[in-house]
Amino acid sequence: MPTLTVTLPLLAKQIDHSLLHPTLTDASISAGLSLSRAHNVAAACVKPYSVSAARQALAGSDVLVCSVVGFPHGNSTTAIKVLEAAEAVSSGAHEVDVVVNIGKVLGGEWDYVRDEIGRVNDVVTSTPVGGGDNGETAILKVIFENDYLQDEHIVRLCRICTEIGVAFVKTSTGYGFVKQGDETYSYKGATAAHLKLMKESVGAGVKIKAAGGVRTLDEMLYVMWLGVDRVGATATEAILGEARRRGIGDVPVEVEVKTDW
Repeated sequence: MPTLTVTLPLLAKQIDHSLLHPTLTDASISAGLSLSRAHNVAAACVKPYSVSAARQALAGSDVLVCSVVGFPHGNSTTAIKVLEAAEAVSSGAHEVDVVVNIGKVLGGEWDYVRDEIGRVNDVVTSTPVGGGDNGETAILKVIFENDYLQDEHIVRLCRICTEIGVAFVKTSTGYGFVKQGDETYSYKGATAAHLKLMKESVGAGVKIKAAGGVRTLDEMLYVMWLGVDRVGATATEAILGEARRRGIGDVPVEVEVKTDW
């Protein structure tokens, strides 16, 4: 069985704590930001209107503010995505997760897809974080929504994102529900097969974020072992609590990785 050497702070810094569900109230988001700060995660990922509040709540910590653009369906015009991204960064977002135009991807309109990702990346990386002159710059993560795509789409998106130089490619929104044969809707989110494909298809400078379906410590360890750099999760407290119960703390320990996810 493969192993990883981890610490509790290292695990926490792999997590983007997700606060994106449409039913979350301001009070719920505030509680989630407090949890993000207490666990010192990588970032708290919030809805666009919550960016300013998140920046205030996380001030003085090294938890980053992440926001979303064209979320969750990717159907906004390119101009609106660019505007939304600029506003998010100006309001204080250090990271922006943008959803591709899924219909354009499926239709093979790659010039459109490339132009849109490039324009959003340009504005994210050139807009001062918080509107100030402190030198802070933001990064872009590009959400593919793999449940809707075939392998060839994922490979092509990875290559485009590598050419443009985005910071991350990301599997899913967590809300990409696909109609099943029994007329119900569900999603897989991050899968081992897709993560392996993305790892093989991106350039060395592009990182991978797994989102959707990573809910346990064992699942998180497995995707880390596959080469994932960040995990989007709502189950942050459960994952880190399980890590503590298994004796993972501040001192590096070697843990087994279950590969049957």
